[in-house]
Amino acid sequence: MPTPFPVSLILLPGFSLFALGAVRSVFTAANEVNGEVLYKITQYAVEGPQVLAQCGIALTAVPLEQLNLQQNGFLMIIGDERVDESITGIVSKRLQSQFNQIYNDSGWIIGACGAGSQVLAECGFLEGYRAAIHWQILADAVKRYPSTIFTPSLFEIDRNRISAGAGAAVLDLLLHWLGLRHGSTFAAEVAAILGVDRLRSSDERQPVPASAQPALGSARLKEALELMAANLAEPLQAEDIAQLVGVSRRQLERLFRQHLDTFPSRYYLELRLKHARRQLKQTTQSILQVGLACGFTSGPHFSTTYRNFFGYTPREERARHTMPQIHTKNSEEDIQ
Repeated sequence: MPTPFPVSLILLPGFSLFALGAVRSVFTAANEVNGEVLYKITQYAVEGPQVLAQCGIALTAVPLEQLNLQQNGFLMIIGDERVDESITGIVSKRLQSQFNQIYNDSGWIIGACGAGSQVLAECGFLEGYRAAIHWQILADAVKRYPSTIFTPSLFEIDRNRISAGAGAAVLDLLLHWLGLRHGSTFAAEVAAILGVDRLRSSDERQPVPASAQPALGSARLKEALELMAANLAEPLQAEDIAQLVGVSRRQLERLFRQHLDTFPSRYYLELRLKHARRQLKQTTQSILQVGLACGFTSGPHFSTTYRNFFGYTPREERARHTMPQIHTKNSEEDIQ
């Protein structure tokens, strides 16, 4: 029996559980179609033997420090919207040490979905390659990594580098990749097992929420949104934002009402609160630390504002998302 092709999945903190499920389901179905274990998955956690998904569910996995890549295989980094700089540094250091000799080997497939492409770019593994990345960080990635051709496409397959944008795009990516590797009939059988009746092509763009689209048509509004996103811990005043983007405060309010049907202050508050919610779900920072990092002056101020917006307190939010635990084996697992 041929040796199964190793699949190494690196789960970034706050990764998409949906994306992970899609990846594992594709390879499980591929094994079913093949009739024997064709692909063998091991999943790795960046920090310690456990990692928290974006939805608050914890999974156990092999610590990243134990990653020991062979001479060929499939590596994919699974993230969601954004990656903490410290996490990027940890993954980059480990991958660069592992791939120092072999990462350009034609036997290796190196991939990412969501914000995982940011990590690959930081490692230098995407220089001169086309790549997809989560639409929320596309603009920033284009600026930060000019040697990588980031696109708004659902996914990209460029030689031995593969990448997907947000959510379900990784399913389309892997089914197309299986078609290239094993033939279209094999990929169609895998798709049938998964109940997929239409594959989206790589030239389709990632769907972007209507609330985020107007910024593409208004340079000043786009600048204002970027300023807000970059200044969550120390929120800017509306007058300062207006001055920085070159409009009056009244003009800024008109732009927000016209394109987003809200006021700058309301949008900014919602942005900070949603970021706080992600931090409560994905990190172990204290509630006070989260509040201060999102621009609230005290614990009570943060708690009251959070409850008024979401209907429950930060403490209740954390309790709702840290109790569920799903544990998987922390050693290599054959998927049958």
